Amino acid sequence: MTDPTPAPARPNNFIRTLIDADRAAGKHGGQVVTRFPPEPNGYLHLGHAKSICLNFGLARDYGGRCHLRFDDTNPLAEDTEYVDAIEADVRWLGFDWGTHLHYASDYFDRLYGFAVKMIADGHAYVSDATPEQIRAGRGTLTDPGTHDPSRDRTPAENLDLFTRMRAGEFPDGSRVLRAKIDMAAPNLNLRDPILYRIRHTHHHRTGDAWCIYPNYDFAHGQSDAIEGITHSICTLEFEDHRPLYDWLLGACGLDHRPQQIEFARLNLDYTVLSKRLLIELVRDKHVLGWDDPRMPTVAGLRRRGFTPESIREFADRIGVARADSIVELGMLESCLRDDLGPKAPRVVAVHDPLEVTLTNLAEGDVRTFDVPLYEDAARGTRTVSLSRTIYVEREDFTEDPPKDWKRLAPGREVRLRQAYILKCNEVVKDAAGRVIGLVCTVDLDALGGKPVDKRKIGNAIHWVSGSHAVPAEIRLYDRLFSDPDPAGHKDADFKSFLNAESLVVLKGALVEPYLADAKPGDRVQFERKGYYVVDSVDSKPGALVFNRIVSLKDTWAKLVAK
Repeated sequence: MTDPTPAPARPNNFIRTLIDADRAAGKHGGQVVTRFPPEPNGYLHLGHAKSICLNFGLARDYGGRCHLRFDDTNPLAEDTEYVDAIEADVRWLGFDWGTHLHYASDYFDRLYGFAVKMIADGHAYVSDATPEQIRAGRGTLTDPGTHDPSRDRTPAENLDLFTRMRAGEFPDGSRVLRAKIDMAAPNLNLRDPILYRIRHTHHHRTGDAWCIYPNYDFAHGQSDAIEGITHSICTLEFEDHRPLYDWLLGACGLDHRPQQIEFARLNLDYTVLSKRLLIELVRDKHVLGWDDPRMPTVAGLRRRGFTPESIREFADRIGVARADSIVELGMLESCLRDDLGPKAPRVVAVHDPLEVTLTNLAEGDVRTFDVPLYEDAARGTRTVSLSRTIYVEREDFTEDPPKDWKRLAPGREVRLRQAYILKCNEVVKDAAGRVIGLVCTVDLDALGGKPVDKRKIGNAIHWVSGSHAVPAEIRLYDRLFSDPDPAGHKDADFKSFLNAESLVVLKGALVEPYLADAKPGDRVQFERKGYYVVDSVDSKPGALVFNRIVSLKDTWAKLVAK
């Protein structure tokens, strides 16, 4: 028996309060057993990540266990690809189910036996009604439903028909098994819900052994009871299903009674977290797949460069509530910045290079500087080299500077970050009048990081050495949608709000030689630009591809500070 003492100090919420009360009362012997029960019909998204962190976190904190159970009761939509992806995502987030990997299909024989018991006890019947007839007979919130003409069949007749359903005698859609509860119940979920459907479809685990499959409401609670789940935690849309959850456990004669607890699902601005909508984006090729870095899937976030630590922190910060609300995407980005800030190496990348010739440096004259590699300079340094040709950002130069311009312009001086003071002496243009280069000099006696005489020096700009820089492709990812609530417009398709600038590809970028041997998944901070990761799919040795994870600008933190 688990010692019924409160869990370690963590942000409290109503679920922990309920669990603490159950343990204090000795319920379930003080044990805490939770589960994460995804349907393998798509990839996991941030909403699932919140549930994973909650369920596995509760089990960890209370010395219990959390099961990973696949709700594989709909073979029309399920695939082993999704099973493998879900397992990989849960592990990447930092959680382990140990020996407790389960499937609803593990219990098909037992679930069938429960259904037979319900029929024999008069709690279920086989219906010949069509889906349209069942829907019409269900009634409304103000009007009771009508009895199915098959409702008065004897248990013997129902058992015969159900056995023949199991044997494959009837075509898809011709018959269903319904619970016999109350067609006048105020809760529509209790108006004789469907328990089994006929589907002559190959199942990814059981093959062709079954042609009838239980629906979610019937399989879920019974699977919880079979596994000894103590607290069945789900989102608020299942709150109205809780009376059916409890009724079915009783009708099946199960002694173990898990407690269903509902919490608010995650709603994130500028995002859709509906599996149905995400499937549509993938199917119609609005994105490049489930792991597209613009997708809010765990696979997409991983490829984008998010860390599991940042997602777990995000789940802790948003907490658990009973009321729906919308969380700002900026909070997720803030969690990532907080995580990467101290541990990501800081290097330089020039996204849109503009060539600069330093006329007072001879060919072959290379100056080197040891500069900090991390936020904490004591953690180490890297060496950067400066040669006669360097490259700066094109946006750091203008021929016609406005009054408050503090970067490079004809006749102006700026600091080269971690190096000398740079002065622009001449502008080189092509035949069309486009600026293609600058002719400059550097003050070799004045390092850019220190005060120099009484000259007013502009901001420091970043740069790379032309003789040492490594070419790279840089992908600038932004929000997938331009509207904060793309799915919330009744008269508009959510896809009409797709952001045309959600991906900008820069093929001519240059990065420091420090990154020449960077590996897929390596994360860095590009100074003045943001946090980036080496793409795990397209980056190859000699052909580096970097994804922007997030910019340096932390608007969320500024809003909170106000």
